[in-house]
Amino acid sequence: MTSSQGFEPPSFADVAAAAERLRGRAVVTPLLESPLLNARLGGRLLVKAEPLQRTGSFKFRGAYNNISQIPEARRKRGVVAYSSGNHAQGVAAAARLLGAPALIVMPSDASKVKVDNTRAWGAEVRLYDPVGETREAVAERLAEERDATIVPPFDHPWTIAGQGTLGIELARQAEDLDARLDAVLAPCGGGGLIAGTATALAARAPGMAVHAVEPEGFDDTARSLAAGARKRARADARSFCDALRAPMPGTLTFAINRRLLAGGLAVSDAEVAVAMRLAFLHLKLVIEPGGAVALAAVASGRFALDGRTVAVVASGGNVDPALYAEVLAGAEE
Repeated sequence: MTSSQGFEPPSFADVAAAAERLRGRAVVTPLLESPLLNARLGGRLLVKAEPLQRTGSFKFRGAYNNISQIPEARRKRGVVAYSSGNHAQGVAAAARLLGAPALIVMPSDASKVKVDNTRAWGAEVRLYDPVGETREAVAERLAEERDATIVPPFDHPWTIAGQGTLGIELARQAEDLDARLDAVLAPCGGGGLIAGTATALAARAPGMAVHAVEPEGFDDTARSLAAGARKRARADARSFCDALRAPMPGTLTFAINRRLLAGGLAVSDAEVAVAMRLAFLHLKLVIEPGGAVALAAVASGRFALDGRTVAVVASGGNVDPALYAEVLAGAEE
């Protein structure tokens, strides 16, 4: 099945089961803190460092949990995924570990580093024209031709449950640091990461305020939450946050997020660039644009710390080297 139709939202038990499947496979990424950054921002900020995850982003979690539950005979026929890059790499790595051939449909304008890394994990890459074709249609055609299984990037309970393992780790690590969190912010594209994280935190830290953060123009989840129904991103929207340019929240992810999220925020590309530099300077952490939006919301004051303790998810670090050099060469902070 390639859509969320007929699926039930994952429970906390599903997320806990995913954590067991991922034990020894996924990296338990650190929760980082910088006293200098805390002083600058006026509170306590904890950063969940998913750039240090296998394949450089949280996407490996959901991909592995999903593919590992496909029956072995079916899995050997292969998997197909569509992605601008991070889900592509996550599926490629998970498929390699689980012995499944992988075909990834990627836009022709995808980041070169993400395409190269996807191929390095052993996946076949099929490029498509994002102007004249839709990735879902291309993937469905190829999956049918090969009798392979599609692994959706966000709108599937197995994928969401896998992403939710981040929330279990974050809650435990905050406890270990004697940090009583007032809020958690996470990047949001299609909504799988924050839906899984919110599911985990609802059980591990009831009442926790969880906020989605998106690039300006692609704040479809924030607008959908406000409207109570799924809304599309602006047709003319542009952002260098390539990992977060989903045109609309998923059916399943939005059903979860409208129930569990406290709200949504949007940040500009300029604010994201500042956050990327701050992460490099204070945390020695490389974050890609889409992975830095939650940090940008705090650093820009759109979500001011005001003496509170807040955790943000840095969701990925697969940034093109030339773009990263350009960002680092920006204005002094």
